[in-house]
This record gives sequence, structure tokens and C-alpha cells, in this order.
Amino acid sequence: MSANSFYLLLLLSVSRLSIADSLENNKPSPVRQSGGLVPRQARTAVTSHIPRESVVSKGIASIGYSKRLHILEIEFVNGAVYRYLRVAPSVHRDLMSADSKARYYDANIKGNYPSVRVRPRVKQQFD
Repeated sequence: MSANSFYLLLLLSVSRLSIADSLENNKPSPVRQSGGLVPRQARTAVTSHIPRESVVSKGIASIGYSKRLHILEIEFVNGAVYRYLRVAPSVHRDLMSADSKARYYDANIKGNYPSVRVRPRVKQQFD
């Protein structure tokens, strides 16, 4: 089995576990509800179990890393959370020690790793 197939299978398994968990807790299905699709905003997001550490950055609010799964999770200041797969520990270490975490992210992570959106950005409401 190739590495890409393994990670795709891992992602599918995690998604199935989240759906099964929501059904056990009597929550509505994240995709279908009483005969129709749930609007995008109402869908249940993937649950994150990767602890994140707050960082000083203009674009990034917190960063977490799973050494066992090689998954990097980044929460942005706009509320969005993304999970990046197959990230080496050295990349996480370099990101955490970078003077500009947002600049390091743009140059070395964004677009270079498979990613999954855990939570969409929070839209600001103006008075």
C-alpha cells in the first residue's frame, strides 16, 4: 500500500469515527438531515484531538503537532483550523522557532502538504 493510499484511508477512518460518534450522541448526521443536505455552515466539523499551543503571530493563533501521526494542525487568527498530513517533526520544530511563523507557513507548508479543513473561518459580523 502506498503512503498516499494509507493517509487517504486514515482520513476516511477518522471521518467515519466522527460520524459514528455523532450518531451515538444523538446528534444529527453531519451531511444529511431529514431527507436533505445540511447547509455548509451547519455541517459538523472534524473533531480535533491534537493539543495546540498559542503562538505570537499576526496570522496564526495556535499550532499543534502529532509526532505519532506526523500531522500538523494550525489555527489561524480568522478562526479557521487546517490539518496538514505527512509533516516531518523538523518542519514543526522549524515553524515553532521561526521569527515569523506566518512567513514560514507561506514559504514551507502552504501548498506543500496534503491538507484537511477541520474548521472554517469565522465570518465577522459588522454592526
